[in-house]
Order: sequence, then C-alpha cells, then structure tokens
Amino acid sequence: MRKHNFKNLEVWKKSRAFVAEIYMVSADFPNDEKFGLISQIRRAVVSISLNISEGSGRGTNKDFVRFLDFAYGSALEVENLIYLCVDLKHLAEEKSIELIEKVNEIQRMINGLQDRLSE
Repeated sequence: MRKHNFKNLEVWKKSRAFVAEIYMVSADFPNDEKFGLISQIRRAVVSISLNISEGSGRGTNKDFVRFLDFAYGSALEVENLIYLCVDLKHLAEEKSIELIEKVNEIQRMINGLQDRLSE
C-alpha cells in the first residue's frame, strides 16, 4: 500500500493554478451564464485537482489511477467548455488557445502519472 502526498505532485500544482485562471476568465462572462457555463466550467476545473488529491490518499496505486481517470475526464470537460465559450463569444480565440494548451499539458501529465503508477 503506497500513498502519495498530492502537494508534491506537479500535476496537482498546475491544476490548482489553472483553477484560479479559469475563475478569473469566467468572471467576465455574462451574468446570465452564472448558473450555466460559469458554474459548469468552475466545477469541472476544480474537479481536476480534487480527484488528484483524493486519489493520492487511496490505499493502492490502482485506486489512484482510477481517480486520475476522473481527473482526466474533468480536464476533457474543461477543454470542451472552453471551445463552447469561444463559440458563444464569451471568450476570445487568443485566450482560448492559451487555456487549451494549459489543459492539454495537465492531461498529458495525468497520463504520464497514470503510466508510472501502473508499472
């Protein structure tokens, strides 16, 4: 049984910083999106770091990998929501490219951690 300290994981640190960025960007969305896109993208981005931290405390690497699957799914959800925000003109194309690059990096880091834990 091997537990991990999530605070030492670079992927957790990046996902945590990404939460702050998504919160700042979504603060500029129209008020009528408060219970729509704003709520959805914020819940999804928070879910990435939450699942990483929760999984790190599970009893086995297999359990941790399962929670990393959840984190990866949330990262895909955030990526899709960024595209939707551009489609709805709530987010500039230039900013979306930057955000997509960051969420893609988090996705790659999650995959890499899963690979290491599965060895």
